[in-house]
Amino acid sequence: MTSKLIPQHPDDVMVIRDLVPGVTTLSVPFLRFGRIKFGGRATIVKLQSGSLAVFSPVALTPTVKSKLESLGNKVSYIAAPDLEHHIFLSAWASAFPSAHIIAPDGLAEKRAKLSQTDKDVTNVPITTVFTAANKRSIRVSEEFDAEFEYEFVDAHPNKELVFVHKPSRTLIEADLLFNLPATEQYSRTGEDAGSGWATRLFAGMQNTRGDAVWQKRMLWYVFSRADRAGFNDSVRRIDSWGFENLVPCHGDSIVGGGKGVFEKVMQWHLEGLKK
Repeated sequence: MTSKLIPQHPDDVMVIRDLVPGVTTLSVPFLRFGRIKFGGRATIVKLQSGSLAVFSPVALTPTVKSKLESLGNKVSYIAAPDLEHHIFLSAWASAFPSAHIIAPDGLAEKRAKLSQTDKDVTNVPITTVFTAANKRSIRVSEEFDAEFEYEFVDAHPNKELVFVHKPSRTLIEADLLFNLPATEQYSRTGEDAGSGWATRLFAGMQNTRGDAVWQKRMLWYVFSRADRAGFNDSVRRIDSWGFENLVPCHGDSIVGGGKGVFEKVMQWHLEGLKK
């Protein structure tokens, strides 16, 4: 599976960036459906204890290992933030067997099925599983909870886990909000991040420029249609957090002003109805 989704030599094109104090991003090219330049991104947060929390892990390459070493190499938490962002989970869990694995309901079952045909997918015990029933009562750990707020957007088809790192005021999410084109993620490839008809089409719908009306429509008519009330409730809870930076898995990160971008894209859900 992974060989079809990642660059042949990810270290050659990966962008490692210390986004704000305590938060590091690992940005790579990624083609969705083999055509759309989505880009991919892992986020590493260094907790005040020195523990590292890794969200949406990318390939565990020599360069990534070197960066982890520079941060103390104490990987204590690994989060697969939805049903799609888990393809490197086996490698990271193997390298850091004592890490606390965080994932949404349904991922263990999906991986069990995939493991029957994909040697890259192995059984990884998940420590904390978010469900629709436990989302308001579940806790990760005292150490983790001291620095993070989190919301399980179970109304989203991909079952999104969204986190905010309170000390750095950074929102970390996977597929809830896109900020295409994936300029940073393709910056070392020699390719135009916006090239190709499929990329242009999708980036036209999943960007935050102007009033972001096409992304609003995608969220309203596609991603939230099955449970719009539940989706609205999750969005309002996320909006109540005090964040300034926004790190999506797909597209460019936003340092400063992230809350305003979130509120613009999620306007219809915050208001509860489409204008």
